[in-house]
Amino acid sequence: MIELPIYNQTGQEVAKFSLDEALLGGAVRPALLKQAVVMYHANLRQGTVATKGRGEVAGSTKKLYAQKHTGNARRGNLRTNVMKGGGMAFGKKPREFRQSMPIQQRRLARNNAILAKIQSNTLKILDQLTVPTCKTKEMTKVLLAMQVERSVLIAPVGVDQNLLKATRNIPTATIKPAAELNAYDILQSQTLLMTRDALEGVLNAAKPAEKKS
Repeated sequence: MIELPIYNQTGQEVAKFSLDEALLGGAVRPALLKQAVVMYHANLRQGTVATKGRGEVAGSTKKLYAQKHTGNARRGNLRTNVMKGGGMAFGKKPREFRQSMPIQQRRLARNNAILAKIQSNTLKILDQLTVPTCKTKEMTKVLLAMQVERSVLIAPVGVDQNLLKATRNIPTATIKPAAELNAYDILQSQTLLMTRDALEGVLNAAKPAEKKS
């Protein structure tokens, strides 16, 4: 079991949270996390680049001059890649970069990423997260109280308009509901800031289902 402190929004420790690391995979799997990050990176690629080859550009197909005895380079027609305006040699074509992982593997990668944050002391737990107004200074106060100085992913159970608007102008902060987290979101930020309810929801989802008799 792991004991984690729970803080209020002023940065004071108010309770302890007991966590069974077995629910998050037991141990960090670097190969699994790398596979997940590579997949999410690959799925961001559009793959729509296209260039024309020598068979697609406009121009005569007649050989410009004889192959030998002219003193010129040995090239073919105007469409060759050595001519200005000619086709591209080994040109790029649209392709699909998408990768996939089974849903259980993606969930394990997410849980493993949370475990990695715990082991590196970059997971911070709040008893609750609410802001009275949509002002950026309200969220800035919370981040300063939690001693968050670099990039942070804020993951409450739900994101209301006040939380969204108070966070969106902070360039180093990202806010996302805990149910929508993935390994890439967690690993690309220095700090993970979760509410107690959000973390409990992730752990409850990770518990094995009871067999019906």
